[in-house]
Amino acid sequence: MLEQFVISIQIIIIDIVMAADNAIIIGLIASGFAKQNRKRIIAWGVAAAFIFRVIFAFGATYILEFAWLKILGGLLLLWIVNNLRTDFLENKKIRSPDLKSKENLSFSQGVYRVLVADMTLSLDNVLGVVGAAKDYYYLMIGGLLLSVLLVATLASYFANYIKDHKWLAYVGLFVIMIVALQLIIGGLINLEILSINEKFEFLFNI
Repeated sequence: MLEQFVISIQIIIIDIVMAADNAIIIGLIASGFAKQNRKRIIAWGVAAAFIFRVIFAFGATYILEFAWLKILGGLLLLWIVNNLRTDFLENKKIRSPDLKSKENLSFSQGVYRVLVADMTLSLDNVLGVVGAAKDYYYLMIGGLLLSVLLVATLASYFANYIKDHKWLAYVGLFVIMIVALQLIIGGLINLEILSINEKFEFLFNI
């Protein structure tokens, strides 16, 4: 009973951290669209987060054998961060437009970015939850459902908040960049290409 309680707490913490990252990047992408499309982008992001988590949950044991997936996921996140950074630093572009005609990206480009980010962060989330849940499958399922619920709740908040508080966009980019670097370094450690002091290994167990 105590073990299950401890595992539940671990899963909740993992969910809060990973769902927040997922919600931040969906919010960052959605903030560049007019209100109507912003809602559609978020809806796509939440739906994709759920679907990817279900798919990865079924193949989690198999996926865990491939450390290079962490590296690939980290590189994809860095690619998205670079694209978003360019968007935010380009003074001529209009952030958080009210009209579709003033959007910087096409709707399909926004959906594409959200899907790539969801795929990477969903994989990280599932690996973390599955690793913590051990053989308690009901805790794993509950943890993944909680994660999707958190993404759905937080994504709209971040998208709307970024509209009036641009500094959060840069904080969000920094957070996602850290996650990306953790994935890449963690994958290199798993492949024994890189070694690191044991005191700091917990930073890359993502």
